[in-house]
Amino acid sequence: MGDLKRTPLFDLHVERGGKMVPFAGWEMPVQYPLGVMKEHLHTRAAAGLFDVSHMGQVILRAGPAALEALVPVDVVGLAEGRQRYGVFTNTAGGIMDDLMIANRGDHLFLVVNAAMADQDIAHLRAHLGDAVEVITDRALLALQGPKAEAALARIAPDVAGMRFMDVAVIPSDYGALWVSRSGYTGEDGYEISVGEAQATALAEALLAMEEVEPIGLGARDSLRLEAGLCLYGSDIDTTTTPIEAGLGWAIQKVRRTDRTDFPGAATILDQIEKGAPRKRVGLLPEGRAPMRAGTQLYASPDAGDPIGSVTSGAFGPSIERPMSMGYVPTSSAAPGTTLFGDVRGKRLPVTVAPLPFRPATFKR
Repeated sequence: MGDLKRTPLFDLHVERGGKMVPFAGWEMPVQYPLGVMKEHLHTRAAAGLFDVSHMGQVILRAGPAALEALVPVDVVGLAEGRQRYGVFTNTAGGIMDDLMIANRGDHLFLVVNAAMADQDIAHLRAHLGDAVEVITDRALLALQGPKAEAALARIAPDVAGMRFMDVAVIPSDYGALWVSRSGYTGEDGYEISVGEAQATALAEALLAMEEVEPIGLGARDSLRLEAGLCLYGSDIDTTTTPIEAGLGWAIQKVRRTDRTDFPGAATILDQIEKGAPRKRVGLLPEGRAPMRAGTQLYASPDAGDPIGSVTSGAFGPSIERPMSMGYVPTSSAAPGTTLFGDVRGKRLPVTVAPLPFRPATFKR
């Protein structure tokens, strides 16, 4: 793993017994001695601390309209101190990446996926030039779970007054914290950008609290899957449109009617009006074994050709059963539809289910 990058918290992960694995070009903890199952359940019951410093942090000093030309999201109407989920789209309507967009007054703050950070930054610079500033001296932590507010408020009391998708710069003993009340687990919580030199001290202060445990990539994946959230490169990519992916909610009305000058608008707006040919759906296999990514889906036990495939699958500790997501034709996407997944040569039944598998608990 010599060519892999390391976050500022690498030594802390090793000291805490983190099992380090390659992920998106980084050396990251997949789990700690607590184990994936208990890490998942601890996050749902108390508070889990995730190192997400591998994500790309970008300051954009172009106006909101400049970014709007690259995304089908209402950036112009995003209020100061608020954040919004968005996607970069290409001319065919495919998703180039998903990202978070925050309005911090005189600039926008973006968080992009680790695996796509270089491409996203190149894409931004090709269109927006010197307005793009890549942040390389800050770590990014995610504190997630019902006790996240109580834990972080001991360090930065002002976070208690934030609501879901608020953003703020908050002073602390660890320097200025760039905080958003958001995350990718379906739980209430925060993402915290902190100066690299203070990152370990902040993480240690949080982990010293009884309700906080370190959480690895394994539980992060099962948490986001229970919450019905997409992982770029698995559930969404350039071959999927936002409408097929069930992300139409992220395209505000004004981008559907007035400001429709975004890449792929013809395809995306047509699918909004007429429906997409296929849809991302939840899938609940029978038994205890998950149907993993790549499992082919069939309309019947003896059908000749697959009609879709699984894009993510795992065991859901909170729902106590296996769960998957995948794409199927819209005609087969109604909840309750029985399909069949090919698992090691056997066609096993799987039921189409609504997403999320577990309701979100954000603080509205």
